[in-house]
Amino acid sequence: MIHLDTSFLIRGLVPGTTQDQALRKWLRRGDALAMSTVAWAEFLCGPVDPPHVALATQIVTQRPAFDENDAACAAELFNAAGRRRGSFIDCQIAAVALNANVPLATANPADFRRFEAHGLQVVAGNAD
Repeated sequence: MIHLDTSFLIRGLVPGTTQDQALRKWLRRGDALAMSTVAWAEFLCGPVDPPHVALATQIVTQRPAFDENDAACAAELFNAAGRRRGSFIDCQIAAVALNANVPLATANPADFRRFEAHGLQVVAGNAD
């Protein structure tokens, strides 16, 4: 299983991008693709049109809820990473992937590299 960050999914819906190629490869391999409900909500905030939402719903078949354990982990990540303004959503997205013990694919690896010390595996938008 691979969790997707919002940035990855947005770029993955653009034909020919590195993220599109990665999604296609993972789907051909039969990898399960998931996205936290936090990242899903961020995606739905758009702007995004209904056909892209329908396609994303088919690609991202699992959208695990953000729960109490994720909340505690996100708070820990936020505090450990310096309490940076505007970074709490990234902490929430990282927490869900960490607690699921799965890699997080992102088009913005710099936003998540600081969580690698806590065990997050970051996939930087490639098809490996």
